[in-house]
Amino acid sequence: MKIKFWGVRGSIASPGQHTIRYGGNTTCIEVRGDDGSLVILDAGTGIFPLAQELLRKMPVKANIFITHTHWDHIQGLPFFTPIFIPGNTVRIHGAFDVVSGRGIEQVMEVQMQYSYFPIREAELKATIEYETLNVGVPVSVGSLTVTPLMLNHPVVNFGYRVDGDGKSMFFTGDHEPWANIYSPDDEGYAEFEQMVQAQCDQLDQSLQNLDVLIADSSYTKAEYPAKIGWGHGTIEGHLEWVRRVGAKTLVCTHHEPTRSDDALEKVFGDAVAGCGYVPGENGAPRAILAREGLELIP
Repeated sequence: MKIKFWGVRGSIASPGQHTIRYGGNTTCIEVRGDDGSLVILDAGTGIFPLAQELLRKMPVKANIFITHTHWDHIQGLPFFTPIFIPGNTVRIHGAFDVVSGRGIEQVMEVQMQYSYFPIREAELKATIEYETLNVGVPVSVGSLTVTPLMLNHPVVNFGYRVDGDGKSMFFTGDHEPWANIYSPDDEGYAEFEQMVQAQCDQLDQSLQNLDVLIADSSYTKAEYPAKIGWGHGTIEGHLEWVRRVGAKTLVCTHHEPTRSDDALEKVFGDAVAGCGYVPGENGAPRAILAREGLELIP
């Protein structure tokens, strides 16, 4: 298994001189099986440079797994060049939308209306297929197995565990840890706390002994109180999480778009310094920042 990052910013693309080192494209991760099978996690603007690389070897057979349908995770789909070329096959996987009552097929249909894009979905030349996923039901892609798990975000959001070739990884998409909506002195607090803990324990159990945990780490612990309900996690929280589930490597991604590379390194360094262990030493997990072009072989 090989993992490559093509987009690591969150919310909106943020190109410019202050984001050159880590990159300004929004979320897109390439996962390759040892047999060459291609899984693409999310289709932010980072999927466009990935597309240019894929065109070097035709035909393209890609399976794109969408964590959720917020713009920064799907806005690159109409610019994924292989969809315009006969002989290519692109299968798009994702969740059922409880608001619209539609499956993942609505993503392309809506984006490629003439009001928003000059080419209609019906004009695409590749074979486009859609699969609406069920929580916990794995999907096989060559030597890889992709399992969707429900996470916490203001819209339905799947995290994806990918297993194959003796290795494993998990990508959260956008995720905010579940929290109790009641105050400790409210009547419903204890019951809701049990439910929250059960959700956390179930997710932790599903992620035991991962090789790589890739997590939405948009904020710091100090910033988080002003961002509650926005659906994102913290660097500090994930430094604790990676140790709790026994993963070997934490990759912090979905970088806050207003944060420069220098500022990103500063908040990450501060979080690591205060986490209570030295990443990568004495059996502790590694912890790194995602950047465009980063390749990992678990």
